[in-house]
Amino acid sequence: MANTFLYFAYGSNMFTRRLIAPNRTPSAVAAGTGFVAGRRFTFDKVSKDGSGKCDIEPGNPADRVYGVLFRIVQGEVEALDRAEGLGAGYRKETVQVVTADRTITAIAYVATEKEPACKPYSWYKAFVVAGAAEHGLPSAYIEHLRTIPAKLDPNADRRSENEAVLFGG
Repeated sequence: MANTFLYFAYGSNMFTRRLIAPNRTPSAVAAGTGFVAGRRFTFDKVSKDGSGKCDIEPGNPADRVYGVLFRIVQGEVEALDRAEGLGAGYRKETVQVVTADRTITAIAYVATEKEPACKPYSWYKAFVVAGAAEHGLPSAYIEHLRTIPAKLDPNADRRSENEAVLFGG
């Protein structure tokens, strides 16, 4: 479709309910899953809220970051750029996503401000794990995501608001 683009979600936006929120990309439709080779998944993107967010940093050739391809209406690209912090910790990059039957070009957001000591908030990590499970990513990959340490968000309102999205409340 000419008026859409493919977005590779590998973090919290894999969880469809989060991605299609009205202030994000309500047109988003899952178009498959796959992986980007030669990248490592981390939670070391520095966030203004004091936590670590997702990144796909260069790794060794055997590394893989799994995620979900979403087809999104072109008119929502600015909303996605804002939600992803384009120019404020993330840059947009074209990636090659290996699917079951072909390799597809998509856009992804890659961190520009990193700190290895960062940890995600537990609700944020839960979005990532839930999205991976929702779309049937490999079970070993989901288990790996579950083992990554997280911390409690000290902002109870933000925590509750995000948990409401996560649990459908």
